[in-house]
Amino acid sequence: MEFFTLMIGTLKTITIAVGGGLGAWGGINLMEGYGNDNPGAKSQGIKQIIAGGGIALIGLTVIPVLANLLG
Repeated sequence: MEFFTLMIGTLKTITIAVGGGLGAWGGINLMEGYGNDNPGAKSQGIKQIIAGGGIALIGLTVIPVLANLLG
């Protein structure tokens, strides 16, 4: 059971890190869009920030709930 708990914690950490990385990348794209006055890059940046936040939220909320259901 300890291995299962460790893997759930690792999955949670990786999911949050991927979401944070995507959000940071979106922030860079957003700033690049403002710097070059490129509406396409701004739109992509906003979408990436929102998607990154959603993925991080899944890591914070859904994964622990699934662990409680399975364990």
